Amino acid sequence: MQSAGKVFDISISTLVLPAPAKLNLFLHITGRRDDGYHLLQTVFQFLDYSDNIQLSLRNDGVIQRVKGLEHIPPESDLCVRAAKLLQAFTQSSLGVDLSIEKKLPIGGGIGGGSSDAATVLQGLNKLWSCGLSDDELAELGLQLGADVPVFIRGFSAWAEGVGEQLTPIALDEKWFLVIQPKISVSTAEIFIDKALTRDCEALKIARFLKGESLEKLINVFEPVVRNIYPEIAQALDWLSQFSPSRLTGTGACLFASFESEEKAKQVLDQLPKKWQGFVAKGLNESPLKSALLNFKSES
Repeated sequence: MQSAGKVFDISISTLVLPAPAKLNLFLHITGRRDDGYHLLQTVFQFLDYSDNIQLSLRNDGVIQRVKGLEHIPPESDLCVRAAKLLQAFTQSSLGVDLSIEKKLPIGGGIGGGSSDAATVLQGLNKLWSCGLSDDELAELGLQLGADVPVFIRGFSAWAEGVGEQLTPIALDEKWFLVIQPKISVSTAEIFIDKALTRDCEALKIARFLKGESLEKLINVFEPVVRNIYPEIAQALDWLSQFSPSRLTGTGACLFASFESEEKAKQVLDQLPKKWQGFVAKGLNESPLKSALLNFKSES
């Protein structure tokens, strides 16, 4: 288990920062905008389980990925795109060598790519001394993906709009078991499925904060994913034997909460070998936010 809030390596020219996972504790679609984007309601919670990203300062303006996912071209890598976006916006003459240590599954619905991009934006904002606010970074990040702003801001949140309208909330910091079936879910395919529910009643945040049971709320993508991907349905049913299970995002990852790390690990020990999983604690503050505060105090 990684230590939340720890800056792993700090010098004048190098930062190593976490890019944490998130869960959607529920996910509703309440309608569509005129441009076709779906209007969502969800609650984000962070996990103390992260990718690690090393940012090494360059003075020649070159942005280079020196370690990462080789099957993803650099020009398509959200980390590289985030660095170039910030460089263009600030007209910085500085560059960076990017090294990405992946732990979060790609396309798992736990925010891996979006979290990586947010960490790059926040880290380079410090390393390049850009001086941008979280509001400005979140606006930039939204160009890269709807989930990037929540990772920029770094707090558990009630989210609306396309996911960018965020209200901080305090959640129980439970332990979670996250399962990843070895399947990649096509988000585009799920969004166009005719069976997808797009007219959920819009909830008031006050109703949720007053104790609206999460069991009464749903992830609208789950029935569609169950139908198209039988192995994910099987994993959801297996995990439900121990605690109510739920899809996060559009999948493929799914999760269940437990009152203790020990109980979650006991279930993980029984996980069928055909699936992968990990145990992590839910957090109200992102490990990235904590790490950046440490950077500020040590600079």
